[in-house]
Amino acid sequence: MDMCPDCTQQGGGLVLVRRRPPVPPGLREMLKARLWRGCTCSTRGAWALAQDLLPATRWLRHYRPREALAGDVMSGLVIGIILVPQAIAYSLLAGLQPIYSLYTSFFANLIYFLMGTSRHVSMGIFSLLCLMVGQVVERELLLAGFDPARDGPGSGDNGTTLNASATLVLRPRDCGQDCYAVRVATALTLVAGIYQVLMGVLRLGFVSTYLSQPLLDGFAMGASVTILTSQLKHLLGVRVPRHQGPGMVVSTWLSLLRGAGQANLCDVLTSATCLAVLLAAKELSDRCRHRLKVPLPTELLVIVAATLASHFGRLHERFGSSVAGDIPTGFVAPRLPDPGLMRRVVLDAVPLALVSSAFSVSLAEMFARSHGYSVRANQELLAVGCCNVLPAFFHCFATSAALSKSLVKTATGCHTQLSSVVSAAVVLLVLLVLAPLFRDLQRSVLACVIIVSLRGALRKARDVPQLWRLSPADALVWVATAATCVLVSVEAGLLAGVLLSLLSLAGRTQRPRATLLAQIGDSGFYEDAAEFEGLVPEPGVHVFRFAGPLYYANKDFFLHSLYRLTGLDAGTAATTRKERGPEARVSEGDPVEGTDPGPASSTAARLVPPAAGFHAVVIDCAPLLFLDAAGVAALQDLRRDYRALGIALLLACCSPPVRDTLRRGGFLGDDTGDAAEEGQLFHSVHSAVQVARARHGEQTATDSTL
Repeated sequence: MDMCPDCTQQGGGLVLVRRRPPVPPGLREMLKARLWRGCTCSTRGAWALAQDLLPATRWLRHYRPREALAGDVMSGLVIGIILVPQAIAYSLLAGLQPIYSLYTSFFANLIYFLMGTSRHVSMGIFSLLCLMVGQVVERELLLAGFDPARDGPGSGDNGTTLNASATLVLRPRDCGQDCYAVRVATALTLVAGIYQVLMGVLRLGFVSTYLSQPLLDGFAMGASVTILTSQLKHLLGVRVPRHQGPGMVVSTWLSLLRGAGQANLCDVLTSATCLAVLLAAKELSDRCRHRLKVPLPTELLVIVAATLASHFGRLHERFGSSVAGDIPTGFVAPRLPDPGLMRRVVLDAVPLALVSSAFSVSLAEMFARSHGYSVRANQELLAVGCCNVLPAFFHCFATSAALSKSLVKTATGCHTQLSSVVSAAVVLLVLLVLAPLFRDLQRSVLACVIIVSLRGALRKARDVPQLWRLSPADALVWVATAATCVLVSVEAGLLAGVLLSLLSLAGRTQRPRATLLAQIGDSGFYEDAAEFEGLVPEPGVHVFRFAGPLYYANKDFFLHSLYRLTGLDAGTAATTRKERGPEARVSEGDPVEGTDPGPASSTAARLVPPAAGFHAVVIDCAPLLFLDAAGVAALQDLRRDYRALGIALLLACCSPPVRDTLRRGGFLGDDTGDAAEEGQLFHSVHSAVQVARARHGEQTATDSTL
């Protein structure tokens, strides 16, 4: 360990001793050690790996039934009751039969119970993912020659096509429209799940953090408008052509306006009644949520009442109202997703996997922070991926964590993921016994359930003004993402949001705040002279702060800000001085500050008069997060130009990574120890200013003697 000379001399007796870091192993040794650890097998290691992959095997051993069982059972029953109507309703978004939504809810809850690390997240169908799956399903149905706009009961064996030649190319001959739709959905889900599993295996859990909260909120808003638009035809009971590609929302609204005169009066009245009841019940639940221990199962009550009214009133036969149709019971035999369809949806699965991962990981981390425990992002990716990969063989589609159900789960006393097993049992009961009872349920009622579930996402528009006051860049990301989702497509909105977020991040680091500092009275602290009054600037010394990293994209802004604030363009002034004659020239190979350059060159340097009203520049490097090669080169060129003008350049408050970069980049010269830092790097701005003042006094005395 070496002693820092500056601290001994300037710190009033304080001594700073640097630890010698251990010598890092070579790449070969590191890879060899990791390979050995990975190939070494033992009973303890295998059990630890099993516990990591299946966290339920760890926490179930410590489960306390007296404390947690009642809350888990209650929350599981409530979530199961909510899941059933939502599963049936969200099948409209995905373009699939309701039975497949029930399959998805059942398997997702069981798998996440075994593999999830969050205690409170509710895994299952999610409206945004259903929309994205439904858009791919509709596109593939059109390419196969089917008519996705056809709806009605008993459509499972329909083979009507719009394009016979396309059907022969893309669709198996033994597969109807509903069969082909679920094959597309399972192929898409399997590919998305494989992406998520690979992200978890490669430990890419940090990738989801690049989807910022404003981006996710804007995406949810834009997708909610798209979902709302897609459900209006069911509210009105009209048949409108399906629109694909950019401008789908606008085209759908124009088609709805043209076909509004053909609305089904029965569906319109049913929709108005259900919307009024659902919205009133939701508003009442929000206002009385502190008094209600269990949220009102409004959706289930409305669906049961509407089903009874539709069945006994024979609304489908008498008024032509569209209904859900036959819902079979039991499970269908598992089937391998079609490899040909998997190749067709490889690109469509990318945004689906990203959105599912981002929402699931962010919700898991949010609930973990609020309840005082931790989650593992990579394990969450594995859990969500397996919730998509394994159920894809059982005719299920993409799943994710859902905020609304997770909040209900927490509010009803959930302690562990054992509540997911109870929810799966409720869904299983519906699958085995109760599913056929919903045959006469009107599609307009299901559309009302979907639209009312969008209240939370649509209400986020009220947060935009506050977000604008807090961060205009984040507000721009929110608005641009939502607008692109509505005007172009959901996938384009996600891509636009990611690009704008990255550009916003780059812009903030490319032009950070740059200021000159001055001393706070007689203390050793310095602050922004433009922001605070009464500060005392050091005569002849400029203290410059650059509140950001110094790298290739902002090195020119760094120099421009420094030249502007100090009133001297060091590069131009040094070049001009060199051109005037050899007597003022300072060569590029001069020794660095703090070393002994020899008597001749030292005398020559002292004879160079300062080119401005200051003799030293101190750079406060505390906000300097990192340096790259271009940043080190910019500091080297700046020091050379300042030295040619008789001005000293000192760096203060450098973090260890910045000091290491300066040492490796040659800024400190050929020495490798602390002697290289002496005279150039200082642990505080005040010590650097004092050294600059002392050096200038010595130089002035020497020059007067000469």
